[in-house]
Amino acid sequence: MPNTFITMQNIARTVLPLLKQNLVMPATVNKNYSEDFIGKGDTIIVEKPAVFVADEFGTTINLQNITEPSVAVKMDKLADVSFKITAKDLALSMPEFSTKYLVSAAQAIAEKINQDGLNLYKRVPNFTGTAGTTPSTITAFTQARKILNDNKAPLMDRYAAWDTAAEAKFLELDAILNAEKSGSTEALRAGAIGDIVGFKNYMSQAVPTHTAGTYTALTDVTASVNTANNGQLTDRTPYSVMSFTSTAGKSTGILKAGDLLTVANKKYVVLENAGPAVSGAISAKVYPALKANISNQTVTFADASAGGHTANLAYHKDAFIFVTRPLEVAAGKQSYVTSYDGITLRVTMDYNITTKETVMSIDTLYNYVCAYPELAAVILG
Repeated sequence: MPNTFITMQNIARTVLPLLKQNLVMPATVNKNYSEDFIGKGDTIIVEKPAVFVADEFGTTINLQNITEPSVAVKMDKLADVSFKITAKDLALSMPEFSTKYLVSAAQAIAEKINQDGLNLYKRVPNFTGTAGTTPSTITAFTQARKILNDNKAPLMDRYAAWDTAAEAKFLELDAILNAEKSGSTEALRAGAIGDIVGFKNYMSQAVPTHTAGTYTALTDVTASVNTANNGQLTDRTPYSVMSFTSTAGKSTGILKAGDLLTVANKKYVVLENAGPAVSGAISAKVYPALKANISNQTVTFADASAGGHTANLAYHKDAFIFVTRPLEVAAGKQSYVTSYDGITLRVTMDYNITTKETVMSIDTLYNYVCAYPELAAVILG
């Protein structure tokens, strides 16, 4: 008799909770979910949380004319785990099948989703710390807190993701080893560093390492911007075209998305790869967009000495949005789609008569939006 337990519905409903318990980044940011089925590569419009200003009440209210901001999101991230199974596998009980395949499949999908979320550092202009030096003191927390405070981030719902090296350093600090001092008994729990100076901190192996563009090694660079060349990326992120010039005039280096720089005491991030430079001159799209022209201002690149950095990330949940939509059920195949609490998943099984193999595929469609980059900070490591 065929196994009535190994069905696409049962598999999907088993994998989804496993996936959710391994998702860190989507659990700490805003989520945008709709039951509308779409395909990979479709572009949708997502509304960002509205921003208001509190007025002092006089004799009448001041009605604020708020246009809900929105961003365009290309749904082109498809996390997929596909594997061959046998008739013997299909005869297993659900607990056995889950142990053999589903637990590790959910972990792999979650790892990719978490990593893509942490790669949002490439849109964050504010930073603190020293590239190439692992954060090891409470200063790492307090300086990140200052950046969010200066940008008026709400005090609640703040998070920070640290790489394994930073976690190792932090766990040597008395304020974290003594859970009562960190304000949380979760400080010694796996993956959780504790609640420190207003951040819910966690360690993630998915924290990325940024390899800087070779142009950032230069220390003789000036920058100019003509705001007439300002524009928007396809996702509606505003940018300025910043022109860089090296005094030596010899560099053919490049800039990479995520390169960080300071001009006239203001921090910027490069949004897209640019270059190579021609005789030391190069232009790149940077965020935030400037409101006034600048000319021949001295540039300091964060990665000038180290050539890159670990991109630890502190953020308020409104800084980012996790966007997901259900995929359509695969036509003519055994397929099932399920969704819960802003997470969606599809399971499909197919038999290839040519190769005489049965393949199972588990996938989810999603992307992230950097809604308010000012509500986040990169802590260099």
